[in-house]
Amino acid sequence: MALPTLRIRMSRKLYRLVFTGLMAMMMSLIISAALILVKAGYSDHFFSDLLGSWSLAFVFAWPSAYICAYFIQEHVLSRIEFY
Repeated sequence: MALPTLRIRMSRKLYRLVFTGLMAMMMSLIISAALILVKAGYSDHFFSDLLGSWSLAFVFAWPSAYICAYFIQEHVLSRIEFY
């Protein structure tokens, strides 16, 4: 039996905001986990350290991703001819 697919409807104007938010969330989680593992290794406090680190990283990652995505799409990719 197939599970129903969850669909969310929202304005197209929010696409860039939602996309960069999800990308920033995933990337900040991956980078935070990798840096904790490299710096301190796995310990009993790994997940509590990860949640603290991830929340701080996400605060910086989302605006950075939003600004970088805008700059790249508008000022870099617009000058390249794709075929």
